[in-house]
Amino acid sequence: MKHENSLLCVKTSITAALGFLTALWGWFGWLVVLWAALMLADWLVGSAAAARGGLWSSAKAREGAWHKAGMTVTVCVALAADWLAGTLLGNLPLVELPFTYSVLLGPLVIVWYVIGELGSLAEHAVTMGAPVPAWLPRLLAVTRNAVNGAAETITGDNPGRD
Repeated sequence: MKHENSLLCVKTSITAALGFLTALWGWFGWLVVLWAALMLADWLVGSAAAARGGLWSSAKAREGAWHKAGMTVTVCVALAADWLAGTLLGNLPLVELPFTYSVLLGPLVIVWYVIGELGSLAEHAVTMGAPVPAWLPRLLAVTRNAVNGAAETITGDNPGRD
């Protein structure tokens, strides 16, 4: 009985912590956490895959870290642009929107990167000798293209449009 109470206490604590973080961060915070975890996983699994193949080098590992740093800068730029757009739209007296602008660019960029990290992890799995369903990379590519399509629709940069 004591073990069951301890387990219940642990489950309750974890649920309370996750509930608190969700209230604090919301869906967007969890998206950022997912992206950060996938970046770390990609870097670590990529290093392991390279080591398995005898191709690991500190220069390539540093290059991967710089790549991830560049991604972080890009997300910060998108979030700054979101902040700027939200501030302008919220303070211009001539513009009355039927909604409150909070974020758009940041989530699009992060989702685009999340899909790329998932594809990279699938490639590493193949390098490590795991079978990967042929449809998985195709599905990730379709999803990434959908994100690109959404952004192109917003910017009017869709070649298929008149």
